[in-house]
Amino acid sequence: MGYITHRRQKVAYKKNKQNKLSIFLVSLTVSLIIVVTAVRGMDLKKKIAVLDEKEASLKAQIEKEEARAEEIEQYGIYTQTKAYYEEVAKDKLGLVYEGEILFKKE
Repeated sequence: MGYITHRRQKVAYKKNKQNKLSIFLVSLTVSLIIVVTAVRGMDLKKKIAVLDEKEASLKAQIEKEEARAEEIEQYGIYTQTKAYYEEVAKDKLGLVYEGEILFKKE
């Protein structure tokens, strides 16, 4: 009988030792997963910040280009007016209305 009891104690000790080892390995694995996830999360936050800055820069550039396009459109409309033709005739061609005197700076 003593042999059987000793053998059961030995088997129970091995199972207890295996259980502790299993718990340690699972804990280590979970810890590594948490660390890797935290590091990746920090990297993603940095990338998000960089992309947010880039987005803001691109939005500002879009607004600037839209304003420029509006100016070009307005200039295109202006070039179709009589005032533009008169301006070009006076400035580039030196033409004047009859009876009008043109003064030029030296």
